[in-house]
Amino acid sequence: MRDEGFKYFISNFGEATKSSPVPAASLEKWRGKLPDKLLKYWEQEGWCEYANGLFCTVDPDDYEDLVDEWLADTGLDEIDAFHVIARTAFGDLYVCGEMTGCSVTISCALNMVSALENELKEKTKEDQDFSVRFFFSYSEPAQLDMEDEDGEPLFERVRARLGALEPDEIYGFEPAIVLGGKFLLENLAKVNANVHLTILRQFAEPELPLAGIDIDKLLDS
Repeated sequence: MRDEGFKYFISNFGEATKSSPVPAASLEKWRGKLPDKLLKYWEQEGWCEYANGLFCTVDPDDYEDLVDEWLADTGLDEIDAFHVIARTAFGDLYVCGEMTGCSVTISCALNMVSALENELKEKTKEDQDFSVRFFFSYSEPAQLDMEDEDGEPLFERVRARLGALEPDEIYGFEPAIVLGGKFLLENLAKVNANVHLTILRQFAEPELPLAGIDIDKLLDS
């Protein structure tokens, strides 16, 4: 049975447009590393695409190298072991820590890693579960879309122009925004997610808008 938080998520995104069951071996592998609430969602729902691919829950194994690359030398990699649990059609990665729960977002197209200081602390199992419920219940389609130079949403237009995404694809800007590219519909292409996001990480060190966060203090706590 779905909890109220996930019911609210479904009321915003609709039922999954694609889904695949999570293997029992994967559930056992991540038990004790990721929150029980997340594993319960996996067991009930599978790994899913919502809103025609705008938002997807994913197998963390497919993104382990990426999260390591993007968090390397940020200080965050010393605070916790992080794993990607969801992504958007434009390559935003939502990350869950083994001790800190849902606490970090990697906005690859914007070359940005963001977090809140009060979330980057070791949590009880109950608080880790709450972080998962909070993440899903407060996600909304409009927040996960990207806008063009005129402030107009891009997802539905790029999907109509380029077609639906395969599970290993995202819509990526070419040229990349970090290299001076523009937020234009015609600059979007279907790209392999792992290849494209790895290349983006090589262009520049990510920005860390961690206002008020003292990484050294967190490491000592």
